[in-house]
Amino acid sequence: MTQQANNDITIDQPASSVQTAGVAPIANQTEGFTFNHTMLRVKDPKRSLEFYTGILGMTLLAVKQFEEMGFDLYFLAKLTDEERQNLPEGDDLTIYTFRQRGILELTHNYGTEDKEGFSYHDGNSEPQGFGHICFNVPDMAAAIAWFDANQVTYQKRPEDGKMKNVAFIKDPDGYWIEIVQADLMA
Repeated sequence: MTQQANNDITIDQPASSVQTAGVAPIANQTEGFTFNHTMLRVKDPKRSLEFYTGILGMTLLAVKQFEEMGFDLYFLAKLTDEERQNLPEGDDLTIYTFRQRGILELTHNYGTEDKEGFSYHDGNSEPQGFGHICFNVPDMAAAIAWFDANQVTYQKRPEDGKMKNVAFIKDPDGYWIEIVQADLMA
């Protein structure tokens, strides 16, 4: 890291950083900021929780219920066995949840599960917006076999298109989930 001064703000820049338009220097004032979670609205929390815990192996960390406002929040993370065995309890678990990186928040607005034909915009059809979340897997072939055995819906299989070794699956609400194997991405 190299230290630079800019308008009385000390910043860190990776020594190997490439100049890209729009990239600003990182201000020290952001030290300790953590990108905690991404929120997706879901029609039926039972189906979504079964998918994210059963198919993708995430752990439900916290549920926040806001009955007077008509919605619940479900916070999930992809944890190791050791992390799952050592989770704190009570308020400490809530604090733990909001200190993590890569949390998925599923928001369920009451009544959507009963609305025939109701769906959320996945962000990939017009007008495009949000695109997808991504999971790294240790073995792409094994992951694809697991998804196939569980009748997961694909947007793109890894052998299709120009982007080889990248798959896109869909969750119960049609949100895209990119599946990559890190060592195949180089």
